[in-house]
Amino acid sequence: MIGHSVRTIGSALTLSFLLGALTGCANPNLDELRQYVNEKKALPPGRIEPLPEIKQVSTFLYEPQGRRNPFAPTGEERPNEARLAENGISPDFNRRREELEGFTLDAIRMVGILEQSGITWGLVKTKEGTIHRVKTGNYMGQNHGRIIQITEDKIELTEIVQDGTGGYSERQASLALAE
Repeated sequence: MIGHSVRTIGSALTLSFLLGALTGCANPNLDELRQYVNEKKALPPGRIEPLPEIKQVSTFLYEPQGRRNPFAPTGEERPNEARLAENGISPDFNRRREELEGFTLDAIRMVGILEQSGITWGLVKTKEGTIHRVKTGNYMGQNHGRIIQITEDKIELTEIVQDGTGGYSERQASLALAE
């Protein structure tokens, strides 16, 4: 009964507000507005800038006689394969990527550890709020980071990054336990 009367009062208030708003729009004294519109119509029309001239581009007919196909890789370019550096370090592109390799390391936070059946698991949380369980040997991060050790306060990784000369090098990284 009380809910019905509250809805009725709310409906009445809404209806009265709408009627008040509509009566405000029905003001027949629009002389100032008509005068402003007439002044603007009396002004001379503005000048429209001409369209810019379209420059003709010279065409080039590709004749492949004696030239290489520009869309085929050359002998020195091997797509999705790493050239081995002198140190022999290279990521394994044939390995199946793990889910946490889709995140940068700064998008992942260590939130704890878990020991189960003699295995120490690291608990990490992504920015979406999903908690993942990782162990030594798992990969995470976008630089082919492999987990080498999990301690109570951090997860240590070895990443394989390009060194700028076409080869790869290893670097150490870690995720510290979030406070």
